Amino acid sequence: MPYNKLTDFIKDLEQQGELLRVKEFVNPVLQITEITDRFSKQNDGGKALLFENTGTNFPVLINAFGSEKRMCMALGISTLEAPSAEIDKLVKELTSPKQGLFEKIKLLPSLNRIASWMPSVKKGRGICQEIIIRNPDLNIFPVLQCWPYDGGRFITLPMVITRDPLTGIRNTGMYRMQVIDSNTTGMHWHKHKTGARHYSEYKKSGIKMPVSVALGGDPVYTYAATAPLPDNVDEFLLAGFLRRKKVSLVKCITNDLEVPADADIIIEGFVDPQEELFWEGPFGDHTGFYSLADWYPKFHITCITHRHNAVYPATVVGIPPMEDAWIGKATERIFLEPIKKTMLPEVHDLDLPFAGVAHNIAIVSIDKTFSGQAQKVMNSLWGAGQMMFNKVMIVTDKDVNIHNYKELLHHIVKNTDISSDIYFMKGPLDVLDHAASNFAFGGKMFIDATRKFPEEQSSEKRISALLLAEEMRLFFSDFKDIKNVNVSLLEEGLPITILSVKKARKNHIREIVSEICLSKNYLPSCIVFVDDGVPLESLFTVTWIASGNIDPLRDCFIVNNKEKSLLVIDATIKTKSIDDFLRLWPNILCMNEATIAVIDNKWKDLKIGDFISSPSKVFAAFPQTKSAVFEENK
Repeated sequence: MPYNKLTDFIKDLEQQGELLRVKEFVNPVLQITEITDRFSKQNDGGKALLFENTGTNFPVLINAFGSEKRMCMALGISTLEAPSAEIDKLVKELTSPKQGLFEKIKLLPSLNRIASWMPSVKKGRGICQEIIIRNPDLNIFPVLQCWPYDGGRFITLPMVITRDPLTGIRNTGMYRMQVIDSNTTGMHWHKHKTGARHYSEYKKSGIKMPVSVALGGDPVYTYAATAPLPDNVDEFLLAGFLRRKKVSLVKCITNDLEVPADADIIIEGFVDPQEELFWEGPFGDHTGFYSLADWYPKFHITCITHRHNAVYPATVVGIPPMEDAWIGKATERIFLEPIKKTMLPEVHDLDLPFAGVAHNIAIVSIDKTFSGQAQKVMNSLWGAGQMMFNKVMIVTDKDVNIHNYKELLHHIVKNTDISSDIYFMKGPLDVLDHAASNFAFGGKMFIDATRKFPEEQSSEKRISALLLAEEMRLFFSDFKDIKNVNVSLLEEGLPITILSVKKARKNHIREIVSEICLSKNYLPSCIVFVDDGVPLESLFTVTWIASGNIDPLRDCFIVNNKEKSLLVIDATIKTKSIDDFLRLWPNILCMNEATIAVIDNKWKDLKIGDFISSPSKVFAAFPQTKSAVFEENK
């Protein structure tokens, strides 16, 4: 059933044992983040948190989507696969052949259901407009500063509503909003996003762009704002489909946009496309790194409305896993069936690992029936919507459980010839990809791990014996430039070794590889290099770092010799002085020691359960500097 208000969702969370109320004062500047980070990185996603004493009249709800159970509760579904099954059923009803009038008439109930999900605009005011503030002041809200080197305080869970000036089609997206002053924020819409396209159209006409921002209400609205829908599909239609109930909208007070009538908070205003841009950021982002400052438009607030007893919803993103990982997992499961039905019927399953922060790694299993089919899937997905941002794609056979990563690795090792089954190319990347040599454009890597038909098999197989894990560890320990070794995957029969190094000069990694290859000892099939300080024992952390820190065309290379091929992945930090990397490289997200100490000391008073140590203590040994930028590449 749909939630009539956000407090209904909160009540449901509490009844299900999924919510903790924090009654002691907690500062929205850094402290809420530090507590939330400790809970969100628990194995079960921790608990949703309601901070009731924020120094304002508004409590903060956070980590509300931070587990599979809470994600299902938010969407009103039993499992994350349920909407995909419903989409499959609906598509079959609408597209199956109709032989006569009676068969066509039987289609009417399905059409009526679709019509019942369409958003509608009601007359008068909504509950979201119970209180109207015509002299708006953002300081009434507990807006968070999430990480120490953020450019300021950010609204982190806004549903930003705009309208195409040419077609009139509405869009709802989620773009962070940095507070500039009491009635102005930044509007961080990336160049690939629909909001940015609308902005460009308004700029051509020289007309001010109306923008409204909704916070809270039925949690399905928040999810819909994040969904990768086609440009011309209203996100509130998706919300209606998921809830089986149309979204009721009302017209804003100071502009002509419509907003959910039952939202908690509405912020109305405009963006002037003729105005100078604002230097927005840095911001601790979902990649686990700071996204660095850049120029973005200003949003001018003309009115704030809210319901009585409104709740301020927020999220904090950072080193995975965090709350946003479960929002991404819902998208992965919900949109699998549309991918099958509209693009690639051979696709069996899809996995976007948490460590790959949605766009760095994609794993696809297919029902393979002809040669080159894996490459067909690669080309189709890299050309489809937000999948164009994917950096590393792996395609396997349908009988592989791609959500079991050890099973997946065994299948890859068995069915991948490194010399012929790994492909590199260039393409668009996410704006937040810090490792690409060029902004939002760089290398991609594709691994064809399917079983090969005869015409796909390499004519030259390089197979050799492999040292035992302990022998391999001792072998690599003899190299003075190698600081630490992880051979745990070798112990499980997987020829992959992880090495940490402290780079000191140009081409240092390639020098080490050359020295290794000169040895008569047998080599693994893959070596991953990371910086000294990265905890090699955590394969999740290594995967996160490796997928984030590479431009595959620049940092992944294959060494062939008579015995076998070796894939080398250089996942170290890239700098101007050593790597001729000309962009700024961001630091990872770590809380400062002072905030950690404050929360440690007040934990008992918060009455939120057993003590949880700060995740930032684990990452403190990472190479980093005292700013958002690792090195000033000037």
